[in-house]
Amino acid sequence: QVQLVESGGGLVQAGGSLRLSCAASGRTSGKYAMGWFRQAPGKERDFVAAISWSGSTTIYADSVKGRFTISRDNAKNTVYLQMNNLKPEDTAIYYCASSSGVYRVTTAYKYWGQGTQVTVSS
Repeated sequence: QVQLVESGGGLVQAGGSLRLSCAASGRTSGKYAMGWFRQAPGKERDFVAAISWSGSTTIYADSVKGRFTISRDNAKNTVYLQMNNLKPEDTAIYYCASSSGVYRVTTAYKYWGQGTQVTVSS
């Protein structure tokens, strides 16, 4: 069992930045890939970014490419999502999740955090 806890969300003006963190605990000995997803009110949960265990592979949704950066510190069991040039359409609850590989689909991820709210005002 792996527990994931997100933090770092908040309210920011358009053009601003936030850095989300996802701390893992429990059975962290496995070499998990990690992903970030987001869900806006009334919408499905969408893929944002993912990173392999080693950090050598990263993938992004087209909507965030060039603005968001995913990274990880395995010594701290933590994954980060640096979000720059935020837009109102980035407003959502952001979730981190763990998987056996780098995937874009929610069904590939086994463990999920509770989410952290990001609100971008115009």
